Amino acid sequence: MNRVDLTSRRDAADLLGSVALGAWAAFGVLALVVIGRAGSPLWLDDGFLVWSVGHRPEVAVAVARGVTASGTGVVPYVLVVLAGFVAGHTVRHRLLASVLSLACLGSGQALRYAVMELVHRARPPQGDWTTHASGFAFPSGHTTTATLTAGLLIAALTLRRPRGGTALRIAVGCWGLLVGLTRVFLGVHWFTDVLGGWLFALGWLGTYLCVAAHLLPARFLTHTTASAPQPMENHAPQDPGGGGRSRPA
Repeated sequence: MNRVDLTSRRDAADLLGSVALGAWAAFGVLALVVIGRAGSPLWLDDGFLVWSVGHRPEVAVAVARGVTASGTGVVPYVLVVLAGFVAGHTVRHRLLASVLSLACLGSGQALRYAVMELVHRARPPQGDWTTHASGFAFPSGHTTTATLTAGLLIAALTLRRPRGGTALRIAVGCWGLLVGLTRVFLGVHWFTDVLGGWLFALGWLGTYLCVAAHLLPARFLTHTTASAPQPMENHAPQDPGGGGRSRPA
């Protein structure tokens, strides 16, 4: 690994660590406030719910249900496996990246579930729901899952094409955001549940990728390979009949 690669890895790890630290700090404060208020609505929670209930044309509800469904079940797992195949540049690397991506998503979901049980926050009134939901509310499971999935896809696309694919990365990020917003629109989560899901996912993803940037070998984290050394230019043999001059190239 050359000095530039080492510096880039350290810079990436430092950035990811800073993002994770900031997200965890914000999530911790939000969780403490939710617990301190016994799960009652915070800040704009009521306002978002009232607006959602009053703006639900059938087409918008149908679209929201479709988007929210993509944030759970088998879809996120398929997408993170795809992320692994995009990130890797050999069969071995693709398999390893897929396993690591699945481990990030699965462990993040397990940790979120533990936090959800600890906080024990109730959902909005069931009469305002327009889709099925179960369990406690904070942090939002669909939001956490979709954000982790989007983050892994964005990381994979960045490894594949560091200087391209911006539009695709933006589209993936918007999908992660929209899944969370549909949970509020459909009435099954308070806005701060969704905010908590975004922060939790950023914290977990930043931590996971920071560790990966430190521990994974350089050849796994880049699609550039060292070029083969060029042979030294050979001088043409001297022409005995040419007065000691080299033959023209």
